[in-house]
Amino acid sequence: MADFPTTARVVIIGGGVVGTSALFHLARAGWTDCVLLEKNELTAGSTWHAAGNVPNFAPNWAVMNMQRYGAEMYRGLADEVDYPMNYHVTGAIRLAHSKERLQEFEKIVGQARAQGLSMDICSPAELKEHNPFMETHDLAGGLWDPLDGDIDPAQLTQAMAKGARDAGGRIERFSPVTGIDRDGDEWIVKTEKGDIRCEFVVNAAGYYAQRVGEMFKPFGGRTVPMVVMSHQYFLTGQLPELEAFTKERGQKMPMIRDPDISYYLRQDKHGLNLGPYERNCKAHWVTPEDPMPEDFSFQLYPDDLDRLDFYIEDAMERLPLLGEGGVERNINGPIPYAPDGLPMIGPMPGVKNAFEAHSFTFGIAQGGGAGKVLSEWIMHGETEIDMWSVDPRRYTDYADHDYCLSKALETYGHEYAMHFPHHEWPAGRDKKLSANHAALLASGAQMGAYNGWERANWFAQDGEDTSEESTQTWGRSGPWEAGIKREVEAVRDNAGVLDMPGFSRYALSGVGAAEWLRTQIAGALPKAGRMNLGYFTDSRGRIVTEVTIIRWDEDDFWIMTAAVAQWHDFEHLAKLLPSDGSLTLTDITTQWSTALLTGPKSRDMLAAISEGADLSTGWLTLQDATVAGKPVKLFRISFAGELGWEVHSKFDDSAAVYDAIRAQGAAPFGMYALNSMRIEKGYRTWKGDLSTDYTLLEGGLDRFLRLGKEQDFPGKAALASEMQSGPKKGFVTMIVDAPDADAPYMSPVWMGDEIVGETTSGDWGYRVNKSIALGVVRADAAAPGTELEVEIFGVKRKAIVQEDAPLWDAENARIRA
Repeated sequence: MADFPTTARVVIIGGGVVGTSALFHLARAGWTDCVLLEKNELTAGSTWHAAGNVPNFAPNWAVMNMQRYGAEMYRGLADEVDYPMNYHVTGAIRLAHSKERLQEFEKIVGQARAQGLSMDICSPAELKEHNPFMETHDLAGGLWDPLDGDIDPAQLTQAMAKGARDAGGRIERFSPVTGIDRDGDEWIVKTEKGDIRCEFVVNAAGYYAQRVGEMFKPFGGRTVPMVVMSHQYFLTGQLPELEAFTKERGQKMPMIRDPDISYYLRQDKHGLNLGPYERNCKAHWVTPEDPMPEDFSFQLYPDDLDRLDFYIEDAMERLPLLGEGGVERNINGPIPYAPDGLPMIGPMPGVKNAFEAHSFTFGIAQGGGAGKVLSEWIMHGETEIDMWSVDPRRYTDYADHDYCLSKALETYGHEYAMHFPHHEWPAGRDKKLSANHAALLASGAQMGAYNGWERANWFAQDGEDTSEESTQTWGRSGPWEAGIKREVEAVRDNAGVLDMPGFSRYALSGVGAAEWLRTQIAGALPKAGRMNLGYFTDSRGRIVTEVTIIRWDEDDFWIMTAAVAQWHDFEHLAKLLPSDGSLTLTDITTQWSTALLTGPKSRDMLAAISEGADLSTGWLTLQDATVAGKPVKLFRISFAGELGWEVHSKFDDSAAVYDAIRAQGAAPFGMYALNSMRIEKGYRTWKGDLSTDYTLLEGGLDRFLRLGKEQDFPGKAALASEMQSGPKKGFVTMIVDAPDADAPYMSPVWMGDEIVGETTSGDWGYRVNKSIALGVVRADAAAPGTELEVEIFGVKRKAIVQEDAPLWDAENARIRA
């Protein structure tokens, strides 16, 4: 075809709401040489049958930001692009049947307030005022969001398509992609109408994303970790009562969501729309006997209303009017699910200049913000706010089909579930096991999954409650509390050992490796035989990642980072490497394992089982030795803030090493105890306290910054400017008057009647016997001694900013003993 484009800067595969939003945002930002390819008509996938709900509510900070942006954008979009849309901002109610659900709502209300949104906690009587058709006698209360509503998905997509075209973007319908190829630095996107060469390509193919992802496997790609679920909702006939209500109030009935039962219920024209997320849910196209059709455009699955009986009956009791309308039409369509139910937006793992924007279970609500985020990633290589929670690289090689299917069924069936801090979801477990797994279980370990690796969270003694039910609380108190206290005290007074498989580690070598690292990190390198922390920053000086740099020789390094950072950090490093191939970066994560031995007796214990080790060497030194006859690498460091060593051994040797340490009397401890101890020291966690939401200076990491070094590094100019003008925010440690629960991530921090920041982590410190919160606040609120308040589940708790020093062992005397 003569006018079919042959080149573009960006090619987007998929013409649903998300792909169209990406094109809209790119074109509006001046990237006009972009083409969207759709195999059928726009909206032919999940978009056309979507219910179109547009909430602001999201337990996740980044996702709420994305939805908030989208909802605000939609409210002005029709006028902005001159395309009429049915967008009903009706407000919505979320029902709470329990104290715990109300606590969750209080947490979300605080988070929303920090983002400039107004939501309210309501009594049952106040809920009835918002929606008089509803029964409220059995409720504990609820949440009211005045800006919630619903929009026509097809009109929304067409409005963004018009805006994109008007700005210079191009849309090619009925142009299925048949293959992908690579020529030097260019992608070749193959279609039935011809090939398009481009610099960037985006997989926004909705429930076809896994199929499209297979095309990228020859270029470093992986099987996309997703499953297609069947979601049903039905529409009733028209109800005179709703018509009269709408006429009287000038708007539709506010939507109802019952998260404890698991459905939404809203007005559609003058009827009702009920959409459950049922426990007995169903996935499609997951077996060879049930293959995905070549084309399922504008199609639905057969009705399966029997699955919904329980939810229909409950909703009829909640809103008796529902029983009067009958089922006029049922929609049973495919929606993609990532294992955690959050979308995948960002760089395609393993593939250069390829991006993903798919697996949206709430694509209409998130589409507007997703287009903004994706366009930032493509144009700038970084996003305005930290988007790790939707980054495709959060899943690594453990996310096989079995994992994706079991997690998708679990997540869909618990779509509105509360994610309690000490609760571990049972599906998709035991994907990566330590050599010590059986020994840990025999000692009472209660396990958690970290990048697929099973690690002990805490150790239960006989008779202690280890039921899943016991973990369903927001409170600090629970069976784990006694265990954490025991483990911390053992580390404090004697010694403990933590089995830590899955530390992400990469070997970096080659002539010039040291000089290259100096041009990438904000600080200095350790000398050979030593280790230190290194920080990679983006163009604005914000924290991309924290790594431990282990220097064996002049140009021979290990780079170690968090377990969950494995693919993210490897790709960040790899894309920065010199193009001449002079340096080699190898992921050696699975070859090694780690035992963290720490506590005042750790030196004596290690001396008894090691050979060839000089245990008098100082903090941050390295050495080779043997433990229990096995070769190990000893790192003089401890994230727990006590005298200690990380004992690194080959994976197959790690059981012998761990057994020998335990035999010396080291008490096993878990990740919960480690978190308590690290927060007492003010040590940061990756993507909690350390994220691209903060610059290195705002993160309180000035001591790792070397602006005077001759090498340039990303963000150096921005940090120099910030240093001169003074950071607008400061990192603080606060002691909080929190009797029942510690501060969750992103809890608002108040000074008087103003929100001045947020917490980045919170926990109980068992050595200092206080509730501790780390956070980032406005610079004028960061001075030691400042009295602030941290909002914890709706209650403002007194918080005092501490001196910039560890709360436990401020002089680090115990570490350096």
